[in-house]
Amino acid sequence: MKAWMTKALEMLKASLEPPKHELNECDWKAALSPDKKRLTEHLSAFANQPGGGYLVFGVDATGTASGVDEKTVETTVNQLANLGRQGLEPPVALDHAVEDYGAVRLLFVQVPESAVKPVHLRGKGLEEAFIRSGGTTRKASRQEIGTLMLNSRTPRWEELHASVLLPDTEFVQKLNIEPIHKMLERPAPTTREETLTWMESERFIVREPAGGGYVTNLGAIAAARKLTDYSDLSRKAMRVVVYDGLNKAKTKQEQEGTKGYAVSFQGLLQFVMSLLPQSEVIEQALRRKRTVYPEIALREIIANALIHQDFSITGAGPLIEIFDDRIEVSNPGGLLPSKRLDRLIGTQPESRNEQLARAFRRYKICEERGSGLLKAGLQVELYGLPPIEFTAGPNHFKVTLYTPRTFAHMSARERLEACYQHAVLKYYSDSAMTNKTLRERLKMSEKQRSMVSVLIQEAIDQKMVKAADPSNKSKKFAEYVPFWA
Repeated sequence: MKAWMTKALEMLKASLEPPKHELNECDWKAALSPDKKRLTEHLSAFANQPGGGYLVFGVDATGTASGVDEKTVETTVNQLANLGRQGLEPPVALDHAVEDYGAVRLLFVQVPESAVKPVHLRGKGLEEAFIRSGGTTRKASRQEIGTLMLNSRTPRWEELHASVLLPDTEFVQKLNIEPIHKMLERPAPTTREETLTWMESERFIVREPAGGGYVTNLGAIAAARKLTDYSDLSRKAMRVVVYDGLNKAKTKQEQEGTKGYAVSFQGLLQFVMSLLPQSEVIEQALRRKRTVYPEIALREIIANALIHQDFSITGAGPLIEIFDDRIEVSNPGGLLPSKRLDRLIGTQPESRNEQLARAFRRYKICEERGSGLLKAGLQVELYGLPPIEFTAGPNHFKVTLYTPRTFAHMSARERLEACYQHAVLKYYSDSAMTNKTLRERLKMSEKQRSMVSVLIQEAIDQKMVKAADPSNKSKKFAEYVPFWA
């Protein structure tokens, strides 16, 4: 039995007790009415009703349970589902169940309360909103519409339901929370009720007063045991593709994730690191193997791709592509209007999915606000890589790290971007770029001072950097800051 059925049966029983009367939360009918407009008005009213309501089919006008057959169930469910999707704004998703009531079978249709109100007839104004009053459906007054609007709230993506209504016993089967407790460094709950209470406080589930509840998008995307359990999220698993060479002509390996982001993140990072080329370095007189890309930088870049993607874009998910000379991390969703490509390092991040971003910070998956890309940039310089490349399209955002290249092998654009990013990193480190610091960043010698001076002057001409003190005429000791500082 579905979790909401307990309350639905209680409502029906109460309405059929003498004197028989329909309730605001429960309306019974012998069969489906041919009046589609009136049916849509009923759906509007129940969606505006606190707690939603139930339509019960198979009970005649006298309150006698006569039952329904399979054909009636199929026809009724299909027509009401279509009306809920196509006849209302915002659309309403219905649930249904067929249950025994005495000696007959009845069809119960659950109409959930909508978070966004008023729910009104599609293509009409807000005045075409309906409410339940005295067990009947009627048009809402202007004052009642105002009250509905005051109680309306556009839910965040993370708060939306990812699952159908589930019994309490299924939440632990759907969500894997043990890794999250380890990340939080706290003991796991010991009883089912403690577990459910924690899941609810973490906003992983929404529980219904009558029992059962829903897995939220946040719960599923963070802790799903199998993302394929949630149809709208199955395409959002991280995909890793390794190519043979510098383009996509030949694929060497491809792997798609199956679990929620938070519970699988460490395994994903280790998997990616294992695929990367390695080099030997001497550290503290010992020879060690080190990947060509810094783990700290990859950690932040991959976490950002997961957190900041636009989940409303269907058919696309986050993607890691590994080439011989670079690694590209991309996600659905363009750059937010308030952001600029040249101001991403060091500034306060803005996320489409703030609850997911906050959870990842609490789980220590990514750095505190604004410091992640800053640390990534510092590691990129330490490893002698070309500058981080940010690319924004209408519906995607991509970050690229390249394998180490000498100054001579960098393009003119890469040299200028390396100069600019170095100035940004120095500025946020309470310092300033000089000819010497830029030479050290580019692994260049004192003999190449003049080449670096030419690069700095070109960056000034391009309005990418400026002199920290315009009155200082000494080129040797001049300091430079980003153009916006």
